[in-house]
Amino acid sequence: MSKPSSQPFCASSIIGTGSYMPEKVMTNEDISKFVDTSDEWITTRTGIKERRIAAADEATSDLASEAARRAMAAAGVTAEEIQLIIVATVTPDMFFPSTACFVQKKIGASNAVCFDVSAACSGFLYALQVARHFINTGNRTTALVIGAEKLSSLVNWKDRNTCVLFGDGAGAVVIRRAEEGTDASGRVLSTVMGSDGNLADLLKVPGGASFCPITPENVATRPNTIHMEGRETFKHAVTRMLEASQQALEIAGLTAADVALVIPHQANARIIGAIAERLGLPPERVFMNLDKYGNTSAATIPVALDEANKAGRLNKGDVVLLVAFGGGFTWASSVVRW
Repeated sequence: MSKPSSQPFCASSIIGTGSYMPEKVMTNEDISKFVDTSDEWITTRTGIKERRIAAADEATSDLASEAARRAMAAAGVTAEEIQLIIVATVTPDMFFPSTACFVQKKIGASNAVCFDVSAACSGFLYALQVARHFINTGNRTTALVIGAEKLSSLVNWKDRNTCVLFGDGAGAVVIRRAEEGTDASGRVLSTVMGSDGNLADLLKVPGGASFCPITPENVATRPNTIHMEGRETFKHAVTRMLEASQQALEIAGLTAADVALVIPHQANARIIGAIAERLGLPPERVFMNLDKYGNTSAATIPVALDEANKAGRLNKGDVVLLVAFGGGFTWASSVVRW
């Protein structure tokens, strides 16, 4: 993996966070009633105890819109002030229009430019960096960045190796241009992104699009559900997340010792533990909520960021490290000065 070049300073700050989780809770015991597994098996291997499942009439844009409203309320901005909406998702309402356009309609953000980003579990950090570039060029001053997923729509509920992992939810942030020389909190200092398409087969939904349309002949094999090679995914996730974290800190002129809190992608407790250990950080400086929600893909980091914020885990001046990996293979990390 090549070392990224130094980035120009992008004066943008997170000024509000919000999240929304569906009401329905599905516990490990619930899953054990229809697939050969147990609470002990799932908890030991993943750290997950339960996850949220969206209602049949709840679309990804519904989850995203509610998270967006809460982030906007926290930021004290109106829908008319939002000039850009980016939704990171692999479970869009439709192939097109974009989920972001549906969010625009639902929240009344008539002045926004809207589009989606697809980078699986790294999607929110990809979208955050895209929004930073818009702000850095001066074309937009206020943006809404959302990670939202209805992964229950992609889960094969007969596959015990994958159905236990995923849940539904959405998180959002409002970011705004911060003038140079100001003491704006929530400032995004750096972002590192990477991809390796050679690893695409490790984590994918192979069917349902142009490569493998759903037909009467293949529908029984459920090609439009999540397929994962767990061992290889684990290995590459740890390596790439560690590299991205170290690079983002270096670009920001910081080290792991400066980090007050790591908010990692919530995929697996063992992966999170391995990252923390290799960065030399104790458990109390790592935020985890996957026991409650499981893996919500692009939503995990913004949901965790909002929960950490609301719980008082983030103090002014704290260095916060955000890091993720996902199918593609993709990975990303951001450093924020809270």
